[in-house]
Amino acid sequence: MSIHKLNAERSAPESRPLSIAVSFQHRLYDIAHAVVKSRALQAFENGPARYPIYRRVRCAVLRKVGDVFDDLALKSGLAAHRLRVGSLILDGPGLFVHAEGWRKAGYCSCTFYLWAESAARAEEARALLLNTVGERHLPEETFIIDWKFCDGSGSLCGTSFEELAGDQLHDEAYPTLGEPVADFVRRYLTADETVLILQGSPGSGKTRLVRAILAAISRRKGDAGEIMYTADVRALENDAIYVDFITGSADAFVIEDADHLLTARHNGNHNLHRFLAIADGVVRAQGRKIIFSTNLPNIGDLDEALLRPGRCFAAVRTRLLRGGEIESLIARLCEGDANLAAAAQAALTIQKCEASVAEVYRACAAARSQRS
Repeated sequence: MSIHKLNAERSAPESRPLSIAVSFQHRLYDIAHAVVKSRALQAFENGPARYPIYRRVRCAVLRKVGDVFDDLALKSGLAAHRLRVGSLILDGPGLFVHAEGWRKAGYCSCTFYLWAESAARAEEARALLLNTVGERHLPEETFIIDWKFCDGSGSLCGTSFEELAGDQLHDEAYPTLGEPVADFVRRYLTADETVLILQGSPGSGKTRLVRAILAAISRRKGDAGEIMYTADVRALENDAIYVDFITGSADAFVIEDADHLLTARHNGNHNLHRFLAIADGVVRAQGRKIIFSTNLPNIGDLDEALLRPGRCFAAVRTRLLRGGEIESLIARLCEGDANLAAAAQAALTIQKCEASVAEVYRACAAARSQRS
């Protein structure tokens, strides 16, 4: 299929075309990006570019992605080319839009890439699109994940979407902090140090704490925080991801399951030096935060250079909760309901003196489910 068939009314050339030849390759499943690139090539063919203004608009919509994109296709007043359930190209006078959407739990994350003939036209299109999609979460209630990974050829790729900030954390889940969670997060975000390391076994609350920090970043900005994220070893071996972080707009860099990355360099860890450079080296993160989560059990397993004062804010050890700590968290989650708390205690799948934060949350959810 010719890409040009998607643009039924191509403008007549306004000036003599440049004598150049340009080609590109693209995977067939990503036809939307191929069309966008085709438009860029047409700009060479047709003379002066018709879309000098570019904007990117994001929103988290309280509806299903299919319904949202049906309305965009049928009610926006723009010519629509539907590529898949959550992918759409909109065309109109002085305007070209590539819209993408992803299904999330209870909402959908939408991104609109706008090219327009003027700033006023771009703002008009922004208002039209947001009005069409309907009710949305406030930007400060979300954060944007820019997920980096390597494709089959080893090239660095990425996709981005909005995540809701999620549940409020309870101090009872983090006895090792020695202070309220909110105070710890505030101190970290206002500190000069860049690095935070969260150590602990699976289910001990590391991810919940990371999400709370990212939500706090959005609230402090009054807008959705932009978070670079990866768990891909190959991506971390690519210098491009570090250049993207330093030169881009990300507020934080989150690396999950970073066991391989945090061990001592004399043991063969060849990637940590890149993080040392951007955390507190010649090229600095300039206020951005870097958060590692790891299952490594001991602080001695970490490279000493990463823990250096001025670079590392804290290395926090999350752990299983013990008898009284379990009871305290259950009481908080059950909001003082003694019967519900007793049912949650009975619902713990492993009857012992220790339990993970995740096990306690599941037990409370099971108790509520049985009651309803």
